[in-house]
Amino acid sequence: APTVDPAAAPAVDPVTGGRDPRPTVTPTAAPGGLPPGAVEDGDGIGAPRGTGAAHGAQGARTADKPSLLPHDECDKLSSRMQHAVAGFVDRPRDAVEEADHVLEDLAVRFTDAVNSRRRTLRGSWQATDDKKGDATAADTEQLRLALRDYRELTDRLLHI
Repeated sequence: APTVDPAAAPAVDPVTGGRDPRPTVTPTAAPGGLPPGAVEDGDGIGAPRGTGAAHGAQGARTADKPSLLPHDECDKLSSRMQHAVAGFVDRPRDAVEEADHVLEDLAVRFTDAVNSRRRTLRGSWQATDDKKGDATAADTEQLRLALRDYRELTDRLLHI
């Protein structure tokens, strides 16, 4: 169970800019001697949960993948959210409404990007499905690669 560190200074609240009155929490080690939030991978090595590192090279490939959204879109959405947060003190309701619109826009763009990626993945393996008869080694390899890509995308979405 996490322990509270009373000596730790409170963090700054990102909305109001004031001090966060909540105490700082310091996690303790997980059972088995693994660091907090760690999972054991196939080799018995603990890796932080959510990093993909417990999947070995698979996790490294996932971390190297480009963002689902273009960098400039991410920057614009981030800037809009910062604007909303900065305006909270003067106009709290407007700031929250603006934040709601930013999240809505992000959700729409993110959903469109995931659906586009899914169509691309589906096209990569359905071409092999259209062939009738015995599956070839090339067909099986294409299906293996498609499954790997599905797994990587799913892992990325589960860890955001």
